[in-house]
Amino acid sequence: MRLTSALLSLLLLAAPACTHGPSVQGAPVDLAEQGRALARRIIIADGHIDVPYRLREKLGPDGAPTEDISLRTAGGDFDYPRAVEGGFDVAFMSIFIPAEYQTKGGAKALADSLIDMMEKVALRSPAKFAMAHSVEEARRNSASGKVSFALGIENGAALEDRLENVSHFQQRGVRYITLTHSEDNLISDASSSQGKGTWNGLSPFGKQVVAEMNRVGIMVDVAHLSDEAIRQAVELSQVPVIASHSSSRHFTPGFIRNIPDELIRAVAAKGGVVMINFGSKFLTPAVMTYEQQLDAALQAWGQQQGLTKDSPEMKAYFESYVREHPLPLARVEDVADHVDHVVKLVGIDHVGLGSDFDGVGPSLPIGLKDVSQYPNLFRVLLERGYSEADIEKIASGNVFRVWRRVEDFAAQRR
Repeated sequence: MRLTSALLSLLLLAAPACTHGPSVQGAPVDLAEQGRALARRIIIADGHIDVPYRLREKLGPDGAPTEDISLRTAGGDFDYPRAVEGGFDVAFMSIFIPAEYQTKGGAKALADSLIDMMEKVALRSPAKFAMAHSVEEARRNSASGKVSFALGIENGAALEDRLENVSHFQQRGVRYITLTHSEDNLISDASSSQGKGTWNGLSPFGKQVVAEMNRVGIMVDVAHLSDEAIRQAVELSQVPVIASHSSSRHFTPGFIRNIPDELIRAVAAKGGVVMINFGSKFLTPAVMTYEQQLDAALQAWGQQQGLTKDSPEMKAYFESYVREHPLPLARVEDVADHVDHVVKLVGIDHVGLGSDFDGVGPSLPIGLKDVSQYPNLFRVLLERGYSEADIEKIASGNVFRVWRRVEDFAAQRR
């Protein structure tokens, strides 16, 4: 029995982290305020935010979202007021394609509909939101006080089996494609099939897809890929790649969605960026242990009572269990640990932020619960001796460098 995100959503959220700074030459330095000021001054670009699917699940009769993210929302991790509070600028909005669309069809149509929806959201609030199809557009939007929507397709199943769809999505504004998601697709093996994948890495079609993405100017995203697929994608790509929302496996040896040190080195050697995921499961091994214990408890009680996993009694038992045994949450300091690890391994130029806001639910760490709280991370990094220039690279400079390099490579071929 798997612990689903729907069940996890019943867990309690934790309080934000405290923000006390050290002293310099005997005078107290408020690093919390310095972090907030820095967030207002620099551009923050997050590699993965799941707002599109969040809005899709709340559509009205006219097909428009019933939740207005231009205003403060009761739920979710992103809206305009909280983005302003956090100094947030550029969201790579995830055009998420669930794995079942690989077999049942309709993946491209779903991707197009989600892109349409985000364009409409931007058009309805032109003073607050704008699409960003280039680094320059993202910078202009930030200068005019607008939050940018960049687009990344999560799961190359959206291409279906047609190479020309790479160009189609580039023209629609997509600027990265995560080659697969939770299952192997026509392009690549997924991390979930590590060691027993369909293609032993990338498929022949997948290798063509990587070349075509290079040609038209779409970043190759290796998040969710098996280790061998990551290795092949890095080797094949003529430009740097990104891992849009993956953390370091160094801290979570049993969690294969994260990237091992050898592949972090490979991504960096090609000039790429690993963008740290904020989900607690990506940050510490405690959540994996907790899920195993919870699954075992649910299975044992269900068998004892002769109940199915979908029964009301099982749901009541689950709710009772998580009240008595809360989900162990990571802290903002754990995110900083992953940043530290990548920096020590490959340098300051190869790490970024890929929160997975609106995608990992209540497992977000204490101190990084939504887009208003990026300054908390900046405070911790300042405490650890990072310069403001270093933090600007982490916040946007590194992914912007890759984005521009991919744009320039494609422009040269045109």
